[in-house]
Amino acid sequence: MDILSQLIGTGDNWTSWLFFLVFWGIFFFFYPRLMLTQIMWKIERTAEELEAMADETKKFMVLQVSKNPDKKLRDSVANFFEFFTITPVSLDPYGIVKKFELVIQNEKERFHYFVNQVAPDADPERKANIEMGFAGGIEMYTIAKIIRHYVELIKETKSYQIALIIQMQLPLIEKIAKAVYEGTKSLARGEPVGDGLGPLVIATLMGDKKSEEIEEDIIMTEVAIDGRKCFVMKARGPGGRLGRPGKAVEKIMKKHKIARIITIDAAAKLEGEKTGSIAEGVGVAMGGPGVERSYIEDIAVRTSTPLDSVIVKMKSEEAILPMKKEIKDAVPLAIDRIKEALKRTKKGESVIIVGVGNTSGVGNNAKAAKEAAKWVDDFDRKTKREKKSKKRLPF
Repeated sequence: MDILSQLIGTGDNWTSWLFFLVFWGIFFFFYPRLMLTQIMWKIERTAEELEAMADETKKFMVLQVSKNPDKKLRDSVANFFEFFTITPVSLDPYGIVKKFELVIQNEKERFHYFVNQVAPDADPERKANIEMGFAGGIEMYTIAKIIRHYVELIKETKSYQIALIIQMQLPLIEKIAKAVYEGTKSLARGEPVGDGLGPLVIATLMGDKKSEEIEEDIIMTEVAIDGRKCFVMKARGPGGRLGRPGKAVEKIMKKHKIARIITIDAAAKLEGEKTGSIAEGVGVAMGGPGVERSYIEDIAVRTSTPLDSVIVKMKSEEAILPMKKEIKDAVPLAIDRIKEALKRTKKGESVIIVGVGNTSGVGNNAKAAKEAAKWVDDFDRKTKREKKSKKRLPF
């Protein structure tokens, strides 16, 4: 009481006391509402931007299917953007890989079926690119729906806590959404993306030799590298595909005695690390739900085969964006690391080398790899010119 009296005057000054209580009462009552209004304005604006991006992505994919779309096509694409996949029950982990495999294969079949329905005359590579575009478009649409859900939930509940949590996540959400938005367009056009690093390395190693498809969307070529017999494989390009590298490795290992398995893939870097930097390790460098990685690990355990991995680091969003020059320039360095790994095997032994990743824009031989690399260089120069021109604008 003495402290309060000193702050607002004498204890007999009831007018000051009343002002003090009313002021703080109003402050504590209205301040959270003011903060909620301010936060909601930012979240609402972000939700509208994401919805606009999702709508633009939808329109873009419609035009990728047909230059003169009718209402039936637009409705079909809009309905397909609601497509979802339910992950299998994992309470009992036994058999979970087979469950995931079934769901993933069913998902692929649905994408194949839909694209064949809306674009029956497109060639196989174009259909593969459209499928990848739809996968990105659905993800963009889902992000926009989730943010809109929380906007409406906050409006309904007036929850300051939920609004604060979403606000703290917005910078990351916006970053991911912009990458998905741009990446969807790149994949639909069949342009090389950051995740195509692994296939680009393998295409370079393939030279001009003819390859064969040994598993679903996986091609393989047998080449000699430093006296070792190497089975090099990647997803079939240049359409956007991932293939089934795990099943392909399993098939080769059942026919040949393999001394080592080497996987090359793009990997998420930490902030502060350079895009295009390389690291080596052991294990299977392969993202995704883990089905294909499980096949490789299982057969490697049964045959006691060493597993080596080479990764090229990049931001998560850089994996789906057009390939950067720094990533392309890492290809010869990755090949050098592969050759170092081969030294841990004896001459004459057989090795499997797998280029993991999306082969969008990357063909199936060294010539196609050079064409992809040239595209990356041209895109890099174009991007730099655009940045310079923007800096010169007086407004």
